[in-house]
Amino acid sequence: MPVIFNQSSVAQSYMRFLKLHGNIFSYDERKEIKGLYKQHFRQTSTSVSYPDDPVLYKLAVAEIIIDEVGLGKTAVLAFLFHELVRDKKLSVDEIERKFNVPVGLLISGLLRVRELYAKSTSLESENFRKLLLTFAEDVRVILIMIAEQMQIMRTLQGYPEEERQSIARECSFLYAPLAHRMGLYAIKTELEDLSLKYTNREIYSEIAQKLNETKRSRDKYIREFIQPLKEKLSGMGYDFSIKGRTKSIHSIYNKIKKQNTAFENIYDLFAIRIIFDVPPEKEKAVCWQAYSVVADMYQPNPKRLRDWLSIPKSNGYESLHTTVLGPQNKWVEVQIRTTRMDEVAEKGLAAHWKYKGIKGDSGMDEWLKNVREILENPELNAIDFMDEFKLNLYEEEVFVFTPNGDLHKLPKGATALDFAFSIHSALGTKCVGAKVNGRNMPIKYVLHNGDQVEVLTSPTQKPNQSWLKIVTTSKARNKIRQAMKEIEFKDAELGREILIRRFKNWKIEFEEGRISKLARKKGYKTVSDFYQALASGRLDILEVRDGYIEIEKKESFEIPVETRSAENFSKEAPVPDTTGKEDVLIIGRDLKNVDFKLAKCCNPIYGDDVFGFVSVSGGIKIHRSDCPNAPQMIARFGYRIVRARWSGKSAGSQYPITLRIVGHDDIGIVANITSLISKEKQVTLRSISIDSNAGLFQGNLTIMVSDNKELDMMVKKISQVKGVKHVLRS
Repeated sequence: MPVIFNQSSVAQSYMRFLKLHGNIFSYDERKEIKGLYKQHFRQTSTSVSYPDDPVLYKLAVAEIIIDEVGLGKTAVLAFLFHELVRDKKLSVDEIERKFNVPVGLLISGLLRVRELYAKSTSLESENFRKLLLTFAEDVRVILIMIAEQMQIMRTLQGYPEEERQSIARECSFLYAPLAHRMGLYAIKTELEDLSLKYTNREIYSEIAQKLNETKRSRDKYIREFIQPLKEKLSGMGYDFSIKGRTKSIHSIYNKIKKQNTAFENIYDLFAIRIIFDVPPEKEKAVCWQAYSVVADMYQPNPKRLRDWLSIPKSNGYESLHTTVLGPQNKWVEVQIRTTRMDEVAEKGLAAHWKYKGIKGDSGMDEWLKNVREILENPELNAIDFMDEFKLNLYEEEVFVFTPNGDLHKLPKGATALDFAFSIHSALGTKCVGAKVNGRNMPIKYVLHNGDQVEVLTSPTQKPNQSWLKIVTTSKARNKIRQAMKEIEFKDAELGREILIRRFKNWKIEFEEGRISKLARKKGYKTVSDFYQALASGRLDILEVRDGYIEIEKKESFEIPVETRSAENFSKEAPVPDTTGKEDVLIIGRDLKNVDFKLAKCCNPIYGDDVFGFVSVSGGIKIHRSDCPNAPQMIARFGYRIVRARWSGKSAGSQYPITLRIVGHDDIGIVANITSLISKEKQVTLRSISIDSNAGLFQGNLTIMVSDNKELDMMVKKISQVKGVKHVLRS
């Protein structure tokens, strides 16, 4: 079907795009773009679902690619035309000939991503693995996809509700962390805020409202803080700008959760940023000079100094952060950087490339190499794989030295064992400890910045399961798992050889089927585990011989009949008949007869907005959308979230709900509440406990209700009882 769009809106948007970015394309190139779009795009369907006009959408994403991500002509052309290449309306050769840029690699990467999304809108483990592998081949594919996600999130209000939730969750667990890793802090912050807005609108709105209410006093405070500082910094003789900014809603929400406190108790709601415009050779000196001025004026907190000038982050981020005690004894974060550093902080990796002549490699190649190692490890299951990938997205760095003075970079929290594996896997598997700054330390020693580390080894050392709890890097985990697999395989082979040799001496025929039966009888999950136990001496070989002979005798006396063993019979027990029973919940894409449990943390009942969470054991737990644990589950395990909705009727089902009651202590209040509940035919009282103190009462009331409408009705009625101030659902 042809795409229908508002011609005047497209023309206006295109003219604005040319006005802002006309310098990127020559006059002839602009004519080519316009001609190709007129010729082809009306008939071109797109694989991305969005509510706005497709051409307007593409122009908006192109602006983000240039303005906010910092990429140029090649990336814009690849994004604008990759779907025309897919539909064979245009070839890569034609584009490269018309615009004289190499777009082939980028277009093939974008098309592979499109193909994966077409297969599955919810990124299952294998598709997700392929998607990241595509990302890892050319880092610009990541940056373009982040730009596209940014535009989708900004227009998410126009999408259907179910689609909004899915997109917001995926943004939270994939695209915001990717933007963080790419150094796109402004985009990362906006993506996190928008994800929170659509996955937990109540919390988002509450924080936004409180920020709005305190904006005037906050702005006044920032002005009072900045004014004397500006006068002092002017004496340094360099051009600079200074501004205050409020921290993001998502960041504030994280602080509220982490500190387990109220919004009013969060002290560092804003940060001051000082940006100097100086030549590259003066950058560090000027930043430290500015720090000295700030520290002279306001008392700094030494524990909150962050020096990313001396050793930048792996995504190229450079800045000097300190927290100082400002007027009214309020803590204020101050960030000191240069114009170049600020552009790198805002536009991340793309800006870092622009200044590559000034600073060295950002370490992105090293990170991508690490990602490929995770992707290529076939032993990782989907959950382990996601956890490993997330660790690599949010890692902070620690820098240590070898005895020769070589600098090694590891994630914060890395141990001596991680360090050994970072040098070489053979060194890691034989590691027994380390000499750190001249002192002997165990393999679990956590490294600190500036440590000098020498790895200590032993030829008899072997990795074991406990090592996986010691290491923090994905490389070390992968190598430990591989080494353990190899050891287990060798041990199993040795155990099998021992058994065959002894059976031969005893003149017993070796038969794999009987060994398999004996292994199960002895309680081993696999024959390999059985052989390993034999090789290590945990299993007595004489005991194995006697058990094997017993099975052999039983087999020789068995009469073949068409009856089944008790074991087999129990495995094939008939499935209980569920016909006539109505499904209360529909999970995923209209799946019925799926086993689920209601989560105890939020006690969902019929009618609540809910979602499903696939637990490690494989079952599905149903949570309320406003469950206190929902944001954390969505952020950490978004790929395990499934849609769920109530269906049918709630008749016959009752759910326990605990209500928290607070009010003025009044004679007979308990009797009034219990009397009210007893009059309700459909509601049952299970328990009630009330405490009274200093004229106030508070307590818990557990009732059985059939759905949320019934619950709302009961809450309303209990609220009207004399003396009751608040009735809250636990």
